[in-house]
Amino acid sequence: MEKERDLAIAAARAAGDIIRTIYETNYRVEYKKGDNSPVTLADREANRKIHTMLQTAFPDYGWLSEETVDSSVRLSAQRVWVVDPMDGTREFIQKIPEFAVSIGLIEAGRPILGVVYNPILDQLFWAVRGQGAWCGSRPLRVPETPHLAEATILSSRSETKRGEWKDFSALFQARPMGSIAYKLACIANGEADASFTLMPKNEWDICAGSLLVEEAGGRVTTLSGTPVRFNQPTTLLQGLVASNGKLHTQLLELVTPRLTARHHAENRQ
Repeated sequence: MEKERDLAIAAARAAGDIIRTIYETNYRVEYKKGDNSPVTLADREANRKIHTMLQTAFPDYGWLSEETVDSSVRLSAQRVWVVDPMDGTREFIQKIPEFAVSIGLIEAGRPILGVVYNPILDQLFWAVRGQGAWCGSRPLRVPETPHLAEATILSSRSETKRGEWKDFSALFQARPMGSIAYKLACIANGEADASFTLMPKNEWDICAGSLLVEEAGGRVTTLSGTPVRFNQPTTLLQGLVASNGKLHTQLLELVTPRLTARHHAENRQ
């Protein structure tokens, strides 16, 4: 995995250079059809750079990216790059340095390599399955916090603004943060104990970061507690729980009733 690892790191840094350059310019913000999510020149140019670097070196590997039209060809590939060239575009637009380049490599539905890079803070995190998670040459380890009352949980900025986290304020300390990829890196780095979302996330949002958490000693699952499987025909995942492992059961017990209530409400509509 050394060649893949080194190239993914180089691609993340190259994309980061592009993002930093555009960050201070008067770029245009557009909105995608369908989900109305923002997209900028930084997203597209970073994607182009990563795609060129990775696909030139590994033409037989599949490709899945937020900024590339999906192809079913990836489903038959042994290994697949799963890329979000800039996770946290809203934070990028608002000049909040909580966005990141996310590059994952999966095999048989599981991440085997993950790189997350915050280009503004120049923080680069990487992991290889079975070889740990790292920030440069420093090994990463999740916190040992055993109880929710003592925990710091990273919440979604948008979900917090909508008031979706107010019911949790008495249970733990919630800290709003942007990109989910960057949240996962921060958990692996010991800066927080967990994060969860009841909102759908795509594979490219969480692929690299989930491996960081797992290799740092944590756990990442769906809201039902099952492992996440990647390179699926439908890339949208119905929520996520990521934790230091010790809090995972407590978090699943906390979110399950809310997920059930949401499903009941949707079925009544």
